[in-house]
Amino acid sequence: MEVDFLLIGQGLAGTVLSHRLLQLGKKVAVIDLPSANQSSRIAAGLYNPITGKKMVKTWNADLLFPEIEPLYSELEELLGTTFLYRKNIYRPFLNIEEQNEWMGKTGEPGFEPYFEKIFSKEVYPEAVNPFGGILLKNSGYLDINTLLSAYSAFLKNNNLLLEEKFEEDFLEVLEGGFNYQGLYAKGIVYCNGLGAMKSRYFSFLPFAPVKGEILDLVQDFYPEEIINRGVFRISLPNGNQRVGSTYTWHDLDQGPTENAKNELLEKLEKLVPAPVHSIQNHRYGIRPATKDRKPFLGEHPAVSGVYIFNGFGAKGVSLIPFYSKMMVEMLLNGDQPEKEVNIDRIKKHNSNF
Repeated sequence: MEVDFLLIGQGLAGTVLSHRLLQLGKKVAVIDLPSANQSSRIAAGLYNPITGKKMVKTWNADLLFPEIEPLYSELEELLGTTFLYRKNIYRPFLNIEEQNEWMGKTGEPGFEPYFEKIFSKEVYPEAVNPFGGILLKNSGYLDINTLLSAYSAFLKNNNLLLEEKFEEDFLEVLEGGFNYQGLYAKGIVYCNGLGAMKSRYFSFLPFAPVKGEILDLVQDFYPEEIINRGVFRISLPNGNQRVGSTYTWHDLDQGPTENAKNELLEKLEKLVPAPVHSIQNHRYGIRPATKDRKPFLGEHPAVSGVYIFNGFGAKGVSLIPFYSKMMVEMLLNGDQPEKEVNIDRIKKHNSNF
């Protein structure tokens, strides 16, 4: 079998990048072991243009957000299933000062695409929002697990998926390409999250793994909007609510923790104090975040044809549609990714190169 590109990993990064390459008529193969995709498969999939305690536009929002819904809608049509949920996000104000600040900010240039409405009074009696809140648009969530499963089936049906663990020791560098156990590729792209940390090619990159945990639970309050303050709370199609997420750089042990569960429940009570009738699920994932919180795009500094498309952390749903287009331009035309995400920013300060 001969392909243009062999992609390692069919998490969200590998899924979107392989789709873009296939749409352009390129031959690809993907190596993936689904049980290794815990980061993508566990992620809540939220995309939110206004984030942080200071409620600022997320990094590069004006570039990222026009790409999100068209790309995932295209994949829904291709796969014949639903996994993109367009939802407004309601973010309560903490005090009257914050309310006044955002009343003024809505008129500033650049914010209009993300504001639906400002409320100066309580919207939901079930939630803690005495000062009202802001309703955001161009937001929602992606059911990543459904997307990955449907796309995996698509790859299998087209004989493009090798469902096995990638063994880098079997990768042979040839003149003008690579041989992996009889599969010949002109280029290889590492989309395998934290697996790239163990690669002989990309172990020099400063990943900063972050553990996140989420809960699926039952409360009587079932708003159409996502409620987000301290934690996010998503009403799921099955009638449950999803609450998340924790962030820890220290406790990377495998498995969900009681501490994280209690943290989420305490923050939820401050947002929506209705009784929690039951917890249906408690899951965790280790996100492939980076020290500077910017993804890794680029070609290995010493071995031609070895690339990385990785390090998207907790915002992969928002980042990957835009940066996959940039990565395709590099793979097909040799165009260098912008400095902020190019691995050149790392290798220039690394003594190994």
